[in-house]
Amino acid sequence: MTIKAVLFDFSGTLCRTDPVAAWLRSALDTAGVVLSESEFTRCEQELTAAGALPGGPPPQRIPPELAGLWAKRDESADHHRAAFTGLARQVALPDPGLYDLLYDRHMASDAWSPYPDAVEVLRELRGRGIGVAVVSNIGWDLRPVFRAHGLDRYVEHYALSYEHGIQKPDVRLFRVACDALGRDPHDVLMVGDDRRADGGAAGLGCAVHFVDPLPVRERPGGLRPVLELVG
Repeated sequence: MTIKAVLFDFSGTLCRTDPVAAWLRSALDTAGVVLSESEFTRCEQELTAAGALPGGPPPQRIPPELAGLWAKRDESADHHRAAFTGLARQVALPDPGLYDLLYDRHMASDAWSPYPDAVEVLRELRGRGIGVAVVSNIGWDLRPVFRAHGLDRYVEHYALSYEHGIQKPDVRLFRVACDALGRDPHDVLMVGDDRRADGGAAGLGCAVHFVDPLPVRERPGGLRPVLELVG
């Protein structure tokens, strides 16, 4: 099989979000709220356990009242915000405005860092004439993040779940990307970090390659094997 296009997941694949501590600190600074060291640590630990940071550690438990919303969280912007602010509200914070500030913060371009080899790999793929698209389960427009970090120039299309009301592993979202690139799915490679969600591309006939969603500093070359896979 000759790979003619590559689809990439976003979070944990091409980019990684801030740690929970940095995310919380930024929201507190915006709100002008100062916490003691012990209170900050409590909030950080409880927000981590709640899974309130999109793209961060997953929830240790989904509250029953949020289960239905959680299952379809990436199908619309409203669902996404409600699901994650709902998780954050499981944690007692000193200012009620912080729940929305936390959610807004995670969408900021400087809250995300590309993996060290992301630009290199995307540039090389485009240089070889291989189409590139991003397929992401997400509730907001990530294009500004790609522009801010110099990645956008290498991406031809974005298939974002909230824009189509479809979330991975539904093969229809992968089909959107393949059709936009004008490629048969059997000539396409999907690269992601979630075996269930990203693995759904196999149902369409795409080849699939997985990477580990490690912190940025711990994965300096995790995307480079993609260049070998496309030949």
